Amino acid sequence: MAQNLYSDLSEKRILIAGAGVTGIAAAHALTKRGSVVTFTDEKILATEAYEVLAPSSVDFSQFDLFLVSPGWQEDHQLVIAARAASIPIINEIDLAWSLKKPSQKWLGLTGTNGKTSTVELTAHMVRSGGFSALACGNVGTTVIEAVEATENYEYLILELSSFQLHWLEDAHFVSIAILNIAHDHIDWHGSFDAYAEAKISLLDKSNTGILNANDGEIVTRTQHWLGRKVFFSLETPGPGELGIVEELLVDRAFVANPEEAAMISELTEVTPVAPHNVSNALAAAGLARTIGVSHESIRDAIKSFTPGKHRIERVLEKDSITWVNDSKATNPHAAAASIMSALSVIWIAGGLAKGAPMDELVERVKSRVRVAILIGQDRDLIARELQARAPRVEIIAIQTPAEYTRGGEDNSLMETVVKQAREKAVAGDTVILAPACASMDQFISYADRGDRFTRAVKKVINNEA
Repeated sequence: MAQNLYSDLSEKRILIAGAGVTGIAAAHALTKRGSVVTFTDEKILATEAYEVLAPSSVDFSQFDLFLVSPGWQEDHQLVIAARAASIPIINEIDLAWSLKKPSQKWLGLTGTNGKTSTVELTAHMVRSGGFSALACGNVGTTVIEAVEATENYEYLILELSSFQLHWLEDAHFVSIAILNIAHDHIDWHGSFDAYAEAKISLLDKSNTGILNANDGEIVTRTQHWLGRKVFFSLETPGPGELGIVEELLVDRAFVANPEEAAMISELTEVTPVAPHNVSNALAAAGLARTIGVSHESIRDAIKSFTPGKHRIERVLEKDSITWVNDSKATNPHAAAASIMSALSVIWIAGGLAKGAPMDELVERVKSRVRVAILIGQDRDLIARELQARAPRVEIIAIQTPAEYTRGGEDNSLMETVVKQAREKAVAGDTVILAPACASMDQFISYADRGDRFTRAVKKVINNEA
């Protein structure tokens, strides 16, 4: 897309699709530059400062630009209408790119799982190296808010979803990382190939890619890319790679002599020491090394980093039973990583599968799961795979209590789940909330789901009010 679309925003009539967090942040930035902003949204019908149109009321002859929020699909009626009317379609990431200070540089990261903790770890490494940095994008702070912030960050580390990548055109990154690619958001993209290609497209926005050598989809789909590929893996690295040697994370890519290896950190310094977590630490280290952060600073960051909530978060350990909140495991790939980190599991799963199959997940984890407690709209999908592939696993289907409402004060759904888990758990078990599904059928968000689980565990198991 030509950058001149963003060069003079004064008095441009801009329609923003979606009056959520991203849309409002973009509107503030545009209004400050003299644009005339209008929203269209199917759910939010009013804002304090801006006019909101129902999609059926939009007349594109009244607008110069259409800023589409990431979740809007190509086949949405307004996207189709905008293209038919030859109205340029822009997006928040490219808008932020056009507004940033020239001295600011961006690092980008995507993947099916582990994105948030890895961009936060990368930002922690960059700050440890003496630079000002912020994790933003799909992680909480929008990119436009980061660019507009009072502090002039030297580096932004962007977590990018497949939705954002679908629309991205102009932004460019010092380096990018792709953690993994597994089935997710098939309902949105239409096919796994389309989803995977959206992820891989991030490579077109950089000359350096930090890539997971243990992920076959990434290896296969990047074979013909001509930029600098730095592979990381949980194995002994070759020259130009990052990996593991005995109990050490090592760098053979960003060293003076690639025949030698520099230590990044000790394996035990990664918290928690789960395989996917170690892999993500290598990816973060690779990004940090591309901008010259020293191995010593990276090691300090790894040792001092505290992972965020809802990602393999240990809630309680009592009577030799461990309770783990991994509500952020919203797809099968993430759930498998959680379950495989324990030996004997009471698995809490279910929700909205988003078109993802559950066969590979069940096949992979069936030796670890003793009991499956299933909730949500697509619980039967998981139950069928368990019955077919793991008949020894006891299945408990939980109906939504009549008094429970999504977003309400009542927490009877999770309290019922936790009580069932308590009845089935024995010493040595790990009770893991790793739903493999999205949350919106029964909860406000994955964070709401995780918070309710944590609250129920503390009330039912630990007798906390």
